[in-house]
Amino acid sequence: MMKNPEQTIGNMADKNSTAFICYIDNEGFPVTKAMLKPRIREGIKVFWFHTNTSSNKVKFLRENPKASVYFVDKRFFRGASLMGTVEVLETNEAKEMLWQEGDTMYYTEGVTDPDYCVLKFTAVKGRYYSNFHSEDFEI
Repeated sequence: MMKNPEQTIGNMADKNSTAFICYIDNEGFPVTKAMLKPRIREGIKVFWFHTNTSSNKVKFLRENPKASVYFVDKRFFRGASLMGTVEVLETNEAKEMLWQEGDTMYYTEGVTDPDYCVLKFTAVKGRYYSNFHSEDFEI
């Protein structure tokens, strides 16, 4: 049994450079995409990502905000799937909050680039796997 979900999963989120986001396309099929790790996290309930507004994931998340985010610890062969919803944010406040030096590599027009948006993922429950055992938990 996981002693401290917030610490265990938070460490996975912080230490990995990649997270995986899953969403449903317009035909009802699940799609999984690798993302850069969240720029900001609030415990294990809220995670803030940046992405391209023109991406399919943004299109489909606007249609169906249900999603999951998966973090993996390859070294110890464990992982956590968090299920919840995503808000697509294009406000200046949200974009400036996540903006970092060097982001013009992704968004050439800077923080006001119309192809730059923020994904705010809010988890409601999760499933953790470690040592040949899985467990569900509420957030």
